[in-house]
Amino acid sequence: MEFIGLIISVAVTIYLVVDAPKHGKSPVLWGVLGFIFSLLTLGIYWIQTGRKVIGWVLTIVIIIGIILILFAFFALFWFIVDSQ
Repeated sequence: MEFIGLIISVAVTIYLVVDAPKHGKSPVLWGVLGFIFSLLTLGIYWIQTGRKVIGWVLTIVIIIGIILILFAFFALFWFIVDSQ
């Protein structure tokens, strides 16, 4: 599973490093952010470069996914603590 996340991060990083200079953006900055935050950075980058619809859709989906994962984690934690 981690391997898939690494592949996605590397692909996003390569895309951002190649595409950023075309829009007058820093390829190093966007590459580092893309590697660390992956698809969230890609969504924000698309918003910044004029591809607003796909950027907003991706950003909102990723944020909702993060919120759901956090809720699931805290629910599991609460269940474990409450059962003891």
